[in-house]
Amino acid sequence: MSIRFGTPELNSSRARLPLIAIVGRPNAGKSTLFNRLLGERRAIVDQQPGVTRDRNIALARIGDREVLLVDTGGVDERPVEDISKAVQEQTWRAAEEADVVVALFDGREGLNPLDREMVRRLRRLSKPVIYVANKLDDPKLDTGIADFFPLGIEDIIPASAAHGRGMSELVERLVTALAGAPMNREKGQAQEPLAVAIVGRPNVGKSSLLNKIVGYERAIVHPQPGTTRDAVDSILERDGRYYVLIDTAGIRRRPKVREIVERASVSRAFRAVDRAHVVLLLLDALEGMTDQDARLASGVIERGKPLTLVFNKWDAVPLQARDPKRYRQRVAEQYPTYANFPVAFTSAQTGEGIERLFRLIRVLHARCRKQPPTSKLNECLRAAARTQPPPTVQGRPLRFYYVTQTGTVPPTLTLFTNYPELVPTSYQRYLEAQFRQSFGWFGVPLRLEFRARPRRRLGQSVPAAR
Repeated sequence: MSIRFGTPELNSSRARLPLIAIVGRPNAGKSTLFNRLLGERRAIVDQQPGVTRDRNIALARIGDREVLLVDTGGVDERPVEDISKAVQEQTWRAAEEADVVVALFDGREGLNPLDREMVRRLRRLSKPVIYVANKLDDPKLDTGIADFFPLGIEDIIPASAAHGRGMSELVERLVTALAGAPMNREKGQAQEPLAVAIVGRPNVGKSSLLNKIVGYERAIVHPQPGTTRDAVDSILERDGRYYVLIDTAGIRRRPKVREIVERASVSRAFRAVDRAHVVLLLLDALEGMTDQDARLASGVIERGKPLTLVFNKWDAVPLQARDPKRYRQRVAEQYPTYANFPVAFTSAQTGEGIERLFRLIRVLHARCRKQPPTSKLNECLRAAARTQPPPTVQGRPLRFYYVTQTGTVPPTLTLFTNYPELVPTSYQRYLEAQFRQSFGWFGVPLRLEFRARPRRRLGQSVPAAR
């Protein structure tokens, strides 16, 4: 799959996916249309203007073609705040890079001076533009389209992204407009990208690290906490492998998550974890690992995702304190649960540690899919039982008969025993540690399930692990 995003990523000598950008002023319904075309609620939708800031990019199917669909922030003629200016740069960069632009008007509100400026700039791009008057839920409202005729546009699609009205016509127009766009990759060339979610507390440098990796300002960076709201996808190629990097909103402690948009951002962040193959938990190297970081790590593990701890802002740590061994030791002392998880040290400013980070991602992805032979698993179980025999619980001696792997991603082992409901948590942890040590499942959630031994057939016996 030859896919590259953004100024340095978009144009490839090989076939690439066509790009469709959705633009319009704030609250015209761009994110609602994005979700409708995508077929899922990927972008945050709210009545508050300016919710979308970064470009939200996702793979979508238009007709029989795969495309990259881009949701953008609202166009603003004279942005004042630094964040607003960055939003405008992202919006117009997306329009310039797109093969087709969908320009959205608010059909209920009618013509706005911002619409006039938007149309003027889009005409200068000399590329296919499809104009849509949104929020026209009832055909009786279609007469309002005449308000936009002074712009010199007569071919405007009346639509309602919220209710699905006009979507068939829009898709037909997009299919026609895409006829001259680059063809999709050939069948047989597809390789599923490795999805990597970047999560962490606000202002630990998630967006800055993403920008450093892709080589340009893919995500807006600002000192104000909560700048990133949607989960922002970026697809890139590195060493012959394709990755989807998912930048997420900073996750705070629940009592501090107050406004509706921020709650939706946190929800999107955990949804990004659910669709990731590997998760990078970014930590502030100046602060070290905190209780909130540990809670986030626990949430990732509960979702069955491989995890690596990434101490970012490594360049800001004084040279005399820049000791990776000490950082690992501190994690082991303060948060023993994560003592054996992979640790990386990066700088979003200098790019230090990024190559090692990608090696760790590939290693964790492979570990999660590892399937040792059943015989080796049982050798490990017997050795563990010899070293530390199973305890007697409520006067009943525990016996383990055999183990088999019943799942991957995360690796799941099913152990057959005489009293599955009596296996103490401490012994479960002991067995988990033995399997993890023997088969290198570090940084990977390992699930143990305990079942009663099936009834033996006549003449058969299964030796117990003693």
